[in-house]
Amino acid sequence: MTPLQDKKFSPDRQSALEARYEAQKIAFGPVVFHCVRYAWKRGMLQALAEAGEQGLGVDEMAATGRWRVYALKLVLETCLSCGVVLLRGGRYALDKTGYCLLSDTLTQTNLNFIHDVCYQGLYALEQALDDEQPAGLAALGALAGKQWPTIYQGLTELPEPARSSWFAFDHLHSDTSFPLILPDVFATAPRRILDIGANTGKFSLAALRHDAQVELNLADLPQQLAVARATLEDAGLAARAHLHPVNLLDPQAPLPGGMDLVWMSQFLTCFSEAAIAAILRRAADALAPGGQVLILDTFWDRQRYDIASYCLINTSPYFTAMASGNSKVYESADYVRLCAAAGLRLITLRDGIGYSHTLLRFGKA
Repeated sequence: MTPLQDKKFSPDRQSALEARYEAQKIAFGPVVFHCVRYAWKRGMLQALAEAGEQGLGVDEMAATGRWRVYALKLVLETCLSCGVVLLRGGRYALDKTGYCLLSDTLTQTNLNFIHDVCYQGLYALEQALDDEQPAGLAALGALAGKQWPTIYQGLTELPEPARSSWFAFDHLHSDTSFPLILPDVFATAPRRILDIGANTGKFSLAALRHDAQVELNLADLPQQLAVARATLEDAGLAARAHLHPVNLLDPQAPLPGGMDLVWMSQFLTCFSEAAIAAILRRAADALAPGGQVLILDTFWDRQRYDIASYCLINTSPYFTAMASGNSKVYESADYVRLCAAAGLRLITLRDGIGYSHTLLRFGKA
């Protein structure tokens, strides 16, 4: 496995003035975020897209009665400053970044996730980092009239639109990956699979549909398993699925044994290194002779393009402020190291799955 090389996201040659400009983009980032989102959600960007290259003037847009002149000027000027629109002959037209905002599912999903799930809670990031507790989660809990120790206990109770945006963000990545990894999952012809962190049961559903002989064991919090059970029952596949309600943060909580394959997808990022180590030890103990552990996850150091690394790195503060207070998007070497400590050796590594996933295959050391 190739070790992490030196990495930078700035140009090799950058003047002091250019660096200062980039610093101002950071300082005003929250302002830009909200103005651009307003222009998207309120239809300004769509109107400009429909107008094409000739664009629209502010008065022309205001005459439709959809927007006030003040709002148009303020929001479109911010959109101009960040390259979402351009101004030509006194008329605004959509620029390339604006078209991306209107057409790219990844961008829209990320925008909704940051706004609906993370934004208010990120104000408490400083406290969350100091205490290693999800201090920002109280912002969502207050809207639902609830208090949760981590976001995972509250996923099924999140207020809208946070709930829909959370699941859209989670499923966007897994949905593009699951069809691609089923041949890897069944390469060793497993009969008994343990899906740790089964969430809504999407992987288990795909695996049960793929192989009519396989038996799935789902381990997760009771709230999550209730959703997974409904998913499998609706598909008529619940007979080959066994549910194991468990708090995986409890190192004494048992996992079923004798498994040909233990599967974890977008799961270990939810935990601290100490918790990951404890989970991996139990995963190794759950294996039958010759069994394997497969981990599908996103690692910022395994990405081909900087855009993917950027998105993953900046997802980590969500885990701090909102999710658990002490987890993150890890480097691949972290998992390999923690697996080795649990008595597992890396067999294969496959990058480039879906948007940004890597599949790690481990056997007993």
